Amino acid sequence: MTTLSPDILTALEGQGIELPSWAFGNSGTRFRVFTTPGTPRDPYEKIADAAQVNAYTKLAPNVALHIPWDKVEDYSDLRRHAEDLGVSLGTINSNTFQDEDYKFGALTHHDDRIRQKAIDHHLECIDIMDATGSRDLKIWLAEGSNYPGQTDIRARQDRLQDSLQKIYDRLSDEQRLVLEYKFFEPAFYHTDVPDWGTSYAQVASLGDKAMVCLDTGHHAPGTNIEFIVMQLLRLGKLGSFDFNSRFYADDDLIVGAADPFQLFRIIFEVVRGGGLNNPDVAFMLDQCHNVEDKIPGQIRSVLNVQEMTARALLVDRDALAAAQQQSDVLGANAVFMDAFYTDVRPALAQWRESRGLAADPMAAYAASGYQQQIAADRVGGTQAGWGA
Repeated sequence: MTTLSPDILTALEGQGIELPSWAFGNSGTRFRVFTTPGTPRDPYEKIADAAQVNAYTKLAPNVALHIPWDKVEDYSDLRRHAEDLGVSLGTINSNTFQDEDYKFGALTHHDDRIRQKAIDHHLECIDIMDATGSRDLKIWLAEGSNYPGQTDIRARQDRLQDSLQKIYDRLSDEQRLVLEYKFFEPAFYHTDVPDWGTSYAQVASLGDKAMVCLDTGHHAPGTNIEFIVMQLLRLGKLGSFDFNSRFYADDDLIVGAADPFQLFRIIFEVVRGGGLNNPDVAFMLDQCHNVEDKIPGQIRSVLNVQEMTARALLVDRDALAAAQQQSDVLGANAVFMDAFYTDVRPALAQWRESRGLAADPMAAYAASGYQQQIAADRVGGTQAGWGA
């Protein structure tokens, strides 16, 4: 069995992966959103389910909220509820893609009234951050156009910069703005923040408290995502990850499901660039569990990230550097592949047991009866899902 060194175990000990509240609600495709027994009906139940993931893995200490999906009357009470369950409230995600006014844009809209409405929503999100103790405001914009000539794409960038500046100026010294990007959908001709360069250009002009969020599913096929990771770390502007997996577009599948080697390569660059267990680089999941059970789906996801982190830490950096210096192409690649192909699962299982955790968190959760209990208890009301 592969042995993980004390240094690797120490690094794994510090790893934390934030869970998205919406992963515990119902989701689906544009054709159908399927319901499942036991789905949470409010943010309190979402957090209770997220706490189960952390209880079995000790990898998920924070839960991100989505506003207005996770609106409550008293956010201080929600914060206490989370802390009582052993987790904290994390990133606050804004939503300007489900209001009729935002059909042709929100922070980029040519109508000052609509644009101000979108700005005010983000200021409300910062008020929520003040109450929850959250550090990051994450912004993803579903804005753009479908046809050439439909809109003034340059003016939209100017309006976006002005809107973001107004939001940024409201942040406290301890808070950050994190701007996500996505190359298409729902806009198909142009998207206002389509790539890391546009996001970087926007946040760089705001200040030190503005960073880029990299969603691993938000790239064109064949994109070298680890190169982007390296570049943003090099520039000091990689604020957070949204980890998921994709086969075709923004599939939001369990991270590592489609291409585990890609996840390994990404995390290697995180380690290489000083991003692992760096408080300035947040790890978060952004996934939807359309057909699988949600809590086990999140458990599997954080375990996948942990496993690929352990493999990335096994790369013999000295041997790799030596091969690179000698232009030993195959030798350098072999060092990389040796680490990737190492089965670290038995060592991780043994390590979990040494920390008082179940060796197999998936099996332990399945045997706990929690899934059956929430299916029996959560009868009536409206299940949480897209838009709720």
